[in-house]
This record gives sequence, C-alpha cells and structure tokens, in this order.
Amino acid sequence: MKNQTIVVEFIIVGLSNKHHVNIILFAVLSVVFLLTVIGNIIVVTLSLVDHHLQSTMYFFLRNFSLLEISFTSVPMQRFLYSLLTERKFIPLPGYFLQLLGFFLQGTCVFFHVAIMSFDRYVPICRPLSYGTIMNGRVCFQLVLGCWVMSFLLVFPLTFMVVLLPVCGPNKPLNHFYCDTVPLLQLSCVDTEHIEAMLLVAAVVVLPGTLTVTIISYGCIICTIIWIPSTRGRKKAFSTCSAHLTVVVILYSSAIFRYIRPGQRGTQDFDKVVSLVFCVVAQLFKPYIYALHNEQVK
Repeated sequence: MKNQTIVVEFIIVGLSNKHHVNIILFAVLSVVFLLTVIGNIIVVTLSLVDHHLQSTMYFFLRNFSLLEISFTSVPMQRFLYSLLTERKFIPLPGYFLQLLGFFLQGTCVFFHVAIMSFDRYVPICRPLSYGTIMNGRVCFQLVLGCWVMSFLLVFPLTFMVVLLPVCGPNKPLNHFYCDTVPLLQLSCVDTEHIEAMLLVAAVVVLPGTLTVTIISYGCIICTIIWIPSTRGRKKAFSTCSAHLTVVVILYSSAIFRYIRPGQRGTQDFDKVVSLVFCVVAQLFKPYIYALHNEQVK
C-alpha cells in the first residue's frame, strides 16, 4: 500500500522511441489525418449544398461525418504534437479530457451506426410509413439520444479509471493515446470490478448496437429478395452497401479490441489494434460512402 500514489501527470510512450522513426510516423499520420478530415468535410459539404442529398439518410451521414472528424482529432492531435516535439508528458486533467472525449465520441459513433441502419430499414421495408416514422423531429431526437446515452455510459467509468492509484509516480504508459487499458495495467489495486464494468459497457455498446444493425439488414435482405426486378434489387442494395462495409470494418476492429474478459493483454499488440481502429478505419469511411453511393458520386 505504501507504493501507491495518485499521479498528477503521465508519460505516453508512443509507437517508437527513435527520433527518425517518429519523424516518419509524423509525416505518414499527418497525411492520413488530413485525408480523413478532408474526406469527411467533402461528404458534409455535398450533403448540405446538393438538393438531391437532403433526405434523412444524408442528415445522419452528415452528423456521422462531423462526429468522425471530432473523434479522430481527439487522439491524433495530441499524438502528432508529441511526435513533432517529443514531449510525452500529459497532465492528469488532460488525460481525463482525452479519455472522456475519445470514449464519449467513440460510443456515440456506434449508436449513430445503429440508427443509420434503422434508417436504411424503414424506406425499404416500410416505404409508405417512412415520412411519418423518420421525420425531422424524430431524427433530431435520435441524434440527441445518442449523445445522452453515450455520456451516461462513459463519464462515470472514465472518472473511476482516472482516479485509480498507480505504483509510483511517472510510470510510462505503453500506448500512443490516453486509453483505459494502460492505467489498469499500472494500477496497484484490484481492478476486477472496474474491468467487469468496462466489459459490461462494451457489451451494451458493441453487441447491443450490432444487434440493431443485424436485425435491420436481415429485414432488408428479406425484402430485397422479393423485389421482382433485378434493377430494383440492385438499386435497393446499393443504398446499403457502403454502410454495410463501414459496419464490418468498424465492428471487427472494435470488438477484437475491447470485448474480452481481461484487459491486461499484450501492450504492443494492443497498440497495433488501436491504431487500426482509431486511425486506419477512420480513413476509409468517408471514401467508402463516396465511392459506393451513386448520388454522392
């Protein structure tokens, strides 16, 4: 117990300790981050200025793209700054804010994916009721509900994780952004109850929202099969293919990263999976929506 302390700042190790490697990483990740932001800005701009893209589907896509810009910016801005300046210290309030921002917006992304799946289901399976079910007020309430649910799930757990005592001051965290797993690995106290709560929250968010998506697309596929014309089936599926591709990329990386009983895994492997989840996967999303959507093209 005497070795436990409450730290006031942390050291984020990053991906490498070599200067020349950090310069290369800074150049590559800066381009990736820039392309991610530009791609999402293009989607947002097109959905605002083109009168053909004013349906609820593009309302949710616009909100999703704005959320993606903010979500990617939370870890990437601080990480790029540390690569350029090699300043790896981050104070406790900064760690808490980045951790809260990352998981709040990350959770909100999955809720958005679920309501976007439902928005695909309604016009295909219940076309006559689409205007009644998905009106402007309902769409706004769904987006607001995503943020409220995300905050209620994330804030208490984030606060508990940040206040965990660790073994000695200035212990380096083997990660490249503020995450829960490094703190759990450094903590001197028993974290089983927090790990269990994190796992429950992850199950609620990931398999919970994925279930909505699977049910929605199951109904969509059943409806598309009964469409008599080949052209009609192709048109109906083309509105869903981009979203379905994003779903596969997003959930496969996230479930592999966060759904497991023990959070004290291999740190270097966790960093690689996290890089795929919060950097690589975010890059492809706006371009998938643009390239797979005839109206956007």
